[in-house]
Amino acid sequence: MLKVGVLGAGHLGKIHLRLLNQSNKYELVGFYDPFEENANKVAAEFGYKKFDTISELIAAVDVVDIVTPTLSHYECAKEAIQAGKHVFLEKPISNTVAEAEEIIVLAKKHNVKGQVGHVERFNPAFTAVKDKIQSPMFIETHRLAEFNPRGTDVPVVLDLMIHDIDAILSVVKSKVKAVRASGVAVISDSPDICNARIEFENGCVANVTSSRISMKNMRKSRFFQKDAYISVDYLDKVCEVVKMKDAPEVPGDFDMILQNAEGVKKQIYFDNPSVSPNNAILDELETFADAINNDTTPIVTLEDGTEALRVAYMIIESMESRLKN
Repeated sequence: MLKVGVLGAGHLGKIHLRLLNQSNKYELVGFYDPFEENANKVAAEFGYKKFDTISELIAAVDVVDIVTPTLSHYECAKEAIQAGKHVFLEKPISNTVAEAEEIIVLAKKHNVKGQVGHVERFNPAFTAVKDKIQSPMFIETHRLAEFNPRGTDVPVVLDLMIHDIDAILSVVKSKVKAVRASGVAVISDSPDICNARIEFENGCVANVTSSRISMKNMRKSRFFQKDAYISVDYLDKVCEVVKMKDAPEVPGDFDMILQNAEGVKKQIYFDNPSVSPNNAILDELETFADAINNDTTPIVTLEDGTEALRVAYMIIESMESRLKN
């Protein structure tokens, strides 16, 4: 089993600690948290070993799970990688694109693996249909959340929208050509709601909306491609695939047939895959262990995390330029 340690024992860090402790692919060695009161409380309540310094924890493990505030991701990753340790970085990968690119360089130099915690890639509703999403040409996403003070120190783009940015980039095999965005800071000092239009070189367009001041939670994406419509509900973990094919000469009594203006008839049918319940955070952590043990490419690479961050900052820059005008 891989020896793993966690940096950061906040809300998400405690979830990581619990799951790593349960996993049969890791041996949880302990954690480090700079806030002594919280560290002592976590150690006393759950029995995890508390390390006094980051360096001591890094020296004792094979894998460092970084669940600290984004501002510290780069320094934590740098120290771990330079010590020859594999790193799992919670999203976003770092505070700036330049830092993310440096993390990639360091990982290659020291021959270690890295994965970024874009957990929606492991959502069972998304994994059930990902292979069916082929050359989408229009994508629409809505990620709405009720207000929570945690996370409001960064724009909603880095807090929430980056989940959908990563998922979109994973299925659109084309470079981003242009971004246009609008946003408003309603409660926080940074924008709480944002809408972005992402245009790709192959003609695909993604219309992405995120809000952290909604009355209800919603996490839905819809993918439109030739002869198919695919919807993913990340929150309720359900998906739907609606396809069209040439209508039969003699339709059945219950066949759904559409006819366009040119007289072409198409049959609508449903091809909904089963969704297997899972713990997405546990899955992302354990597939990283598999990548290390089998020397394969992690599902969400450091490069993937960097591209998601790059597009997020393109959206933020577009949003800020509109606000100035």
